[in-house]
Amino acid sequence: MRILSVVGARPQFVKLAPIAAAMRERAEHLIVHTGQHYDELMSDVFFQDLGIPAPDFNLGVGSGKHGKQTGTMLAGLEEIFEEVRPDWVLVYGDTNSTLAAAIAAVKMHIPLAHLEAGLRSFNRRMPEEHNRVLTDHAADLLLAPTEVAMRHLSNEGLADRSVMVGDVMTDVLFQTRDTVAARQDPIYRGLAAGEFYVSTIHRPDNTDEPERLKQIVSELSRLDKPVLLLAHPRLRSLAEDHGIALDDGALEVCEPLAYPQLINAVQNSAGVITDSGGLQKEAFLLRVPCTTIRPETEWVETVTLGWNVLVSKNLDELAAAVQRKRPTPTDATPYGTGQAAQAVVDALLN
Repeated sequence: MRILSVVGARPQFVKLAPIAAAMRERAEHLIVHTGQHYDELMSDVFFQDLGIPAPDFNLGVGSGKHGKQTGTMLAGLEEIFEEVRPDWVLVYGDTNSTLAAAIAAVKMHIPLAHLEAGLRSFNRRMPEEHNRVLTDHAADLLLAPTEVAMRHLSNEGLADRSVMVGDVMTDVLFQTRDTVAARQDPIYRGLAAGEFYVSTIHRPDNTDEPERLKQIVSELSRLDKPVLLLAHPRLRSLAEDHGIALDDGALEVCEPLAYPQLINAVQNSAGVITDSGGLQKEAFLLRVPCTTIRPETEWVETVTLGWNVLVSKNLDELAAAVQRKRPTPTDATPYGTGQAAQAVVDALLN
């Protein structure tokens, strides 16, 4: 069987790593990189650390407006699909690459499988929400990471196409955690374990309005421990445009970290402050308290189990949320035990 994975952004390559490993000797697996995001951290070392094969095709689309970017990818993917004629097109998550590949596969009558199916924020302001919903309703096989995702798919009439496989990011995180521990990697910047926070802020709802971004930065700057702010170039640019100093008070600004460095920093931190989807879940899996600057989350289990607190409207509550008491310990495994990739391949082959 020939399976073609389509990815285009750094988080999708991380998800691809365990899938590619699980495909070996079980299926012919080809990889398309749309080039949706250029990320300088996606170097040879990035691929080596996670054991990711080099892509077989690279469209090199680059960044741009949603419509133009998606259309350019759609045209390029159609040509590749015609050449490869896969038995399955496998798409990941909720990016424009995901949607473009879904449309191309459906138009060409190629079976489509969606990894991370059924996730919902119910926030229609998010382009990702539209990408994931449209892809789910187009797909022939829906590979859900959680029971909550399965319920969402059932509520939308998609139960007969849905399979619960677990979360492949759990596979990646546990493998990386164990590798970092075996190597005894030092904590970034020599920080002391439990004596700092890790933060990422990137969503437009938090960065594009000057007053909101200013208040978030102000709240972070007065926390009781240093805050390692992993600042994407877009955040730096917007802060500069708004006249906001990112290195004020407790804040220590640095570049985004390579994945093993990130996991090492998070698991040694006192807590995470983020608006990212993936980092909320990674913090939970590492049993590190998380505070999410959003009104909702796709990973509701992190909230119901007490390891994640949402702060959105009342930003003056942010510092108190971050500095709250440690959550009650839990042995819950809502995202699986690290065997999701094998379940994905089983579902495709069956």
